[in-house]
Amino acid sequence: MADILASQARKGRGAVSNASGRYEALTRVAVDDGWLNQGWMDRDEDLPPLRTSVAIDASRTVIARNASPDVPFDRSINPYRGCEHGCVYCFARPTHAWLGLSPGQDFETKLFAKPEAARLLEAELAKPSYKPEVIALGTNTDPYQPVERQMGIMREILEVLWRARHPVAIVTKSNLILRDLDILGPMAASGLARVMVSLTTLKPDLARKLEPRAPRPALRLAAMAGLAKAGIPLGVLTAPLIPALNDDELEALLEAALAAGAGSADYVLLRLPLEVGPLFEEWLDAHYPDRKAHVLSLVRQTRGGKLYDSAWHTRRSGRGVYAKLMAHRFALACTRLGLGRDVWALDTAQFQRPVLPGAQLSLL
Repeated sequence: MADILASQARKGRGAVSNASGRYEALTRVAVDDGWLNQGWMDRDEDLPPLRTSVAIDASRTVIARNASPDVPFDRSINPYRGCEHGCVYCFARPTHAWLGLSPGQDFETKLFAKPEAARLLEAELAKPSYKPEVIALGTNTDPYQPVERQMGIMREILEVLWRARHPVAIVTKSNLILRDLDILGPMAASGLARVMVSLTTLKPDLARKLEPRAPRPALRLAAMAGLAKAGIPLGVLTAPLIPALNDDELEALLEAALAAGAGSADYVLLRLPLEVGPLFEEWLDAHYPDRKAHVLSLVRQTRGGKLYDSAWHTRRSGRGVYAKLMAHRFALACTRLGLGRDVWALDTAQFQRPVLPGAQLSLL
């Protein structure tokens, strides 16, 4: 009988497997069919690199709505599905199962872009029924992931929002955001934009394993400095805090962000919904097998004995003794450093409804 092969990390990728999504009727696994024993392959040989592909997303609307009490916004835009940054802990991974793809390596290699996003956004803003509130970008997948350099969808979205004087809040790991300072600077000066930069670790080796294709920590800090210099309200998101892996860096992360120009901060405790739990366990086996039991034990202590608990109000911060300790450390550090909690309030009174070509103009 063929042996099931252990998952193997690939250079530049976060997930170490590509298991079928939860909606698939069949499950696929890698097996040793005998060729390994014939000398054709070395069980420990590096696998070939996985190439990134980009398909077109044909969504007819671009603004996603939510009613979550855990987040300070009710609408968001995701220019891309999937994310090449490959962060193994990404809570958005399970969304790839909706597409019939794996939340594992498919999520970071089979991307979907929305080239019509700016046009669709302008059409939605032009509707008489539309009422402006802050639009969030980067809350699911990073709008400044590598493919944005070629496609420029995020920039087109910002151009629409600026013309409409519509407020926007952005979360990103990427220094590519500096490309758009010519838009974000004037928006921020008008009270219409703010940015949070996600900073997970200051250790390049850990970052390379956790977030293989995201900009390294030094580049994120440089991006923060550039944003602050341009006068853009700036926060740092220390997320996720992972027990026994990067939690010891919490204060150092906040101090580095403050030095780079951050004025506010927030944090999120590691979340492992659905397929992300098994993917993270595999990742620990591949990179930190000696810490796996301890890390997962602490995670379970924050989630009522499970790897994840989706309950409102605690899914971002956890509960229990360890979670309270992290919250206390974060609060003390923010007080000492003078960092406020991030505020998403921006000006909605300046909104100018777009007038589409051929549309009837108002008489008033």
